[in-house]
Amino acid sequence: MKKTTTLFLLACISLISMGNRAKAQDADAMKKMTDFMTPGEMQKMLAAANGKWSEDITLWMAPGQPPSKSTGIVDYKMILGGRYQQGNITASFNGMPYEAVSITGYDNMKKLFFSSYVDNMGTGVLNMEGPYDAATKTITLTGIELDPMTGKEMKMRETLKMVDDHTEVTAMYDITGGKETKLMEIILKLM
Repeated sequence: MKKTTTLFLLACISLISMGNRAKAQDADAMKKMTDFMTPGEMQKMLAAANGKWSEDITLWMAPGQPPSKSTGIVDYKMILGGRYQQGNITASFNGMPYEAVSITGYDNMKKLFFSSYVDNMGTGVLNMEGPYDAATKTITLTGIELDPMTGKEMKMRETLKMVDDHTEVTAMYDITGGKETKLMEIILKLM
């Protein structure tokens, strides 16, 4: 009888202990989920750039060739409860109308920024991600895009630098064979 009572008490203690651990794990899991889904300082930083910006665009179609110039407008706004920033871009290249939509965000779990970009001059999407450097106020994103001419993957790097509250500079680079070639630079001014 003593043995049965002792085993019963040990089983009860074990179940209570497991229940307490499960509650602690549930609380920890809930905190992690809340941290993941709640907009924070990085999302506030994106929101600070909301509004209409003029774009002065310089494109280099081939190394050694003179660049082409264009202008555009981008309208930034936060969406989905302040979690992501959507950019609606309109411009013109060589007389052709250009439209694009970007979604930029900060992944609270990965601790990285990301960007997805689609436009009316293709049917693919460019996805990039990377860190923020507070010292230089620069987000550096990297990703892979398919070259529509060759079908081969192109490694890309993009920098987004906040010069001041009214000026941002974006640059895009192709990375081939470890060598970077500047493809585009956009100087944005808050309107």
